[in-house]
Formats: sequence, structure tokens, C-alpha cells
Amino acid sequence: MSAIEVEQITKTYKIGTQETHALRGVTASFNEGEFTALVGPSGSGKTTLLQIIGCLDQPTSGALRIKGQDVSRLNADQRADLRKGTIGFVFQFFALIPGLTAYENVELPLLLNGEGTAARKARVLELLDAVGLSERANHRPDQLSGGEQQRVAVARALSVRPLMVLADEPTANLDTENGKQVMEIMRRLNQETGVTFLFATHDPRVVSYATRVVQLRDGRIDDNHSAIPTV
Repeated sequence: MSAIEVEQITKTYKIGTQETHALRGVTASFNEGEFTALVGPSGSGKTTLLQIIGCLDQPTSGALRIKGQDVSRLNADQRADLRKGTIGFVFQFFALIPGLTAYENVELPLLLNGEGTAARKARVLELLDAVGLSERANHRPDQLSGGEQQRVAVARALSVRPLMVLADEPTANLDTENGKQVMEIMRRLNQETGVTFLFATHDPRVVSYATRVVQLRDGRIDDNHSAIPTV
């Protein structure tokens, strides 16, 4: 079943009289449980597509459906509610809250969703254990390595049991070994939970973890280079 469907999505940015076409009629669907890499050179539209799917931005034209729901029919508050309960995010620069511990960063989405104290604690401890950071629960981001911060971010993205996790260049600020650890954790959690993962990258080592690759070029899907990896 499709978790995400985009149909003829375009996105045009205007600066004065100049127009930039970030997306040019993108149509694709992503099934529940997929672990998909969006690949392409800088400026190909990867991040823009993730932002639209994540309800952080709206397309200039076209349709986005999440579990069959037409997102274009929702107002700003409804999109925010959908995003809060359905979508987890992993960002290139971690985006952890500096004054909160690893435990508190993972707990925050649960607090915002009104989860009870006992359920919050059980879920946070479960996720920190899943990403190998149980012993670092009380450390703030500035006391964690880059790899550890990104693992906290992965745990936070999964805290509310989302339909999908969107990751924008999740290993770009990590060395090879930490990048490998993060991707292995994401892939394992994808397999264990069935959550759909959609991640943008230009790193061939990261692409090798994907079960499906969607190539973007000049704001369009390049069907000649979108495939299931053989590695």
C-alpha cells in the first residue's frame, strides 16, 4: 500500500522577476515499509521534495497524498497536526535542542503529543537502547559526538511511531564509520518497525543501504537511473 503519493508536483521560487523551477512535474509513490534513497546532484530537487512530502512547504501545483489523504485540502493547522503525528525528521545538522539531554530530546515529541509519563519513559528508554545510547541518556548534545547526536535524532524521529521518517543528507556531517553506524541503525529500525524511510543523499555508500533508489535531475525523476539496487 502506498504511504506517500506525489502527482505532477511542481515548485517554483520567485526572486524579483526571476523564477527558479526546483521541481518540474514529479510523480512518484512510496510504499509502506520502503527504505528509499532520493539521489541526485546539488540543485536536483531532493530537499525540496522532502520538504513538500514532510508538509514543511507547499507545492506550486500538483497533489500530495499521505495514506490517501489529500494534503492540499488541509489548512495550516491541519497540516501541522498531520506532520506532528505522522512524520519524523532527521536533519543533516542534527537539530537537537542544546539545553536538553538526549533523553529529553527524544521525549519532547511525546510530550507535545500528550503522552502519559509512564508511556513516555518506556518509549524513550526503548529507543535510546535501540540506537545504543542508553548510557548517554543524561548527556546534552555538546557532550555527545556527531554520530551520537544523529543517533539521538533518529530515536527522536521514531518516538511517536510515525508513518514515515524523512532524512535529509543524514550522514553528510559524519565520518565514514559514524555514517555507517547511523545507516545500519536506520535500516534495522526500518526492518523491525515497518516505518517508511525516505532519505536524500549524494553518497554512494549511503545509497547502497537503500532497497529502492529514485534519481532526481533538474527537478524531474530520471527513470533511466531509478531502480532497485543490486548491492
